[in-house]
Amino acid sequence: MPAGLLWGFVGVLAFSFTLPFTRVAVTEFDPLLVGAGRAVVAASLAVAVLAVTRTRPPARRLWPRIFVVAAGVVLGFPFLTSFALQTSPASHGAVVIGLLPAATAAVAVLRGRERPSRLFWVASLAGAAAVVTFTVLSGGGFGGLHLSDLLLLGAVVAAATGYAEGGLLAREIGSWQVICWALVAASPVMIVLSGVSLVTHPLDVAAVSPAAWLSFAYVAAISMFLGFFAWYRGLAIGPIATVSQMQLLQPVLTLVWAALLLAEPLTPLTLLGALAVIACAALAVRARVKTAETSLSARKT
Repeated sequence: MPAGLLWGFVGVLAFSFTLPFTRVAVTEFDPLLVGAGRAVVAASLAVAVLAVTRTRPPARRLWPRIFVVAAGVVLGFPFLTSFALQTSPASHGAVVIGLLPAATAAVAVLRGRERPSRLFWVASLAGAAAVVTFTVLSGGGFGGLHLSDLLLLGAVVAAATGYAEGGLLAREIGSWQVICWALVAASPVMIVLSGVSLVTHPLDVAAVSPAAWLSFAYVAAISMFLGFFAWYRGLAIGPIATVSQMQLLQPVLTLVWAALLLAEPLTPLTLLGALAVIACAALAVRARVKTAETSLSARKT
């Protein structure tokens, strides 16, 4: 397996637990605290890593792009999914993951000047359709459009933008540096929001179950921090549009974890859908993706 896809898969594996553990966390924590607090914990880890490695801050010209990453993956996606999962089961929330690969590829085309082939788009859209179809059917249907669905759709846009921009930035400053500086950039806002949550919804530490604490720890240390080390590394190797298709596997994994950890139903339909998704992902990653650099090299030769 090419290095970019391998790193991408490691990131996807880490992220696949995010929705189930977020679902557990918001049953006992205020969703505002889950969304902001995990970023504060992750930012503390980031500051420690930056201090130990004596990493210098990025050039001033890069900070607007770092804020874009922060807005997408530190603020947007965690907050929107935290509030959505108050009323939506994790298996239903997996729909958002099914749409992310196509959305990330679209942003990569617009932002990174990548040029996926027609076969790539066919495979990507087919994979997204397969994910949405089997996830909705396995959950008994949408039952009408709810606020949680709109929040999840917003999370797709936020994450896709943060993923694509972070992948491009990782080529300039390094994969783990991107998420570290994004967390640092967002930390003042996250600290304030965490404080607001604790004031409006005081936390009774003793009343929180170990399962909720472990879930919060996972989304803070893995989903919000370490998982991005691998994910942005994979996107940096790229092409971004191709590596992003590894996310087609994420809802399959998420549904499995939701069944095992939360006792949410896992039917034979899910297994059939999983085969369809894996087939589409395999086709997409094999399809040719041209970048501006490779196109220029081809013209020169």
